[in-house]
Amino acid sequence: MAMHFDFTDLQLVVNVAAAQSMTKGAEKSFLSLPAASGRVKNLEQRLGAPLFFRTNQGVTLTPAGDAFLCHARVVMRQLEHLRGDMQEFASGIKGLVKVCANTTAMNEFMPNLLARYLAAHPDVNVELRERLSHQVVKAVADGSADIGITASTGRYSNLEFLPYRSDRLVLVTRHDHPLATHSLVDFESTLDHDYVGLSESSAIHAFLVQAADDLGRALRFRVEVSNFEAVCRMIAAGVGLGVIPRTAALRYVQDLPICMIDLKNAWAMRRLHICVRHLDRLPGFAQQLVALMQQDAREGNGSVAEGAAALHDLAIPLFDVEKSNE
Repeated sequence: MAMHFDFTDLQLVVNVAAAQSMTKGAEKSFLSLPAASGRVKNLEQRLGAPLFFRTNQGVTLTPAGDAFLCHARVVMRQLEHLRGDMQEFASGIKGLVKVCANTTAMNEFMPNLLARYLAAHPDVNVELRERLSHQVVKAVADGSADIGITASTGRYSNLEFLPYRSDRLVLVTRHDHPLATHSLVDFESTLDHDYVGLSESSAIHAFLVQAADDLGRALRFRVEVSNFEAVCRMIAAGVGLGVIPRTAALRYVQDLPICMIDLKNAWAMRRLHICVRHLDRLPGFAQQLVALMQQDAREGNGSVAEGAAALHDLAIPLFDVEKSNE
């Protein structure tokens, strides 16, 4: 028997799952609670399986509901892509690209790159979120992000991983710190010292905490700050040491009394990839962002003017798109 799905039902399931509440999901879907409950019950009857566990504290997804949610998100994102590809035929409709990136990409590569992209695409908005690398992969896989930048390739056969950039996490210390005389150190040997870290909301903070936890140790954060420059300045003031990307440390090592020391741990080398579900199924403007990211990685640090010119050459038509193999 053919099974038909109502887009309102799909969006309702997405909203209820996100809020873990039938009431809040109904409100976000602009439905009354009885109407929303009725829609979900009818959908469950047609599917032959419950989508939610219902308790006094709210609702949670059943295994069937979790599978349904993944498909619903993909369908809803495809509708957004359809609207994006139709933007030339309807004035006032803007494209939206959702990007998830780890800390290194978020802070080191995306600001200048997005300045180039947005200058050439005034009718496109970008939603950029910082996540741990494995969360980036999951976000792309479940359809909540169009493009990911990650140091993890995960185990997803339905995703494409395109080489992007490489960077290394390094230990940064004040020049007179006891570890400053070393050319190579193990992360575990740094855990006896006080640390300067990024805020708990940053992906790199969670990554380092997990690395220490895997060793059965804990990081001793004396202070947490919001960016790499503040980390380096705190280290220069003698507050503690820190682990940050080499590209960030290079900007401050010449002007501050700090030094960089390589970590011997394998995870210190970060090979970043661009992650997408299907490159050739992304709307044209999202494919252009991927193409610019690849161009930017080849160029290194190009100027905004050069980037705009390069982007013109990279322009991908919104229709009859051939998949890039670069």
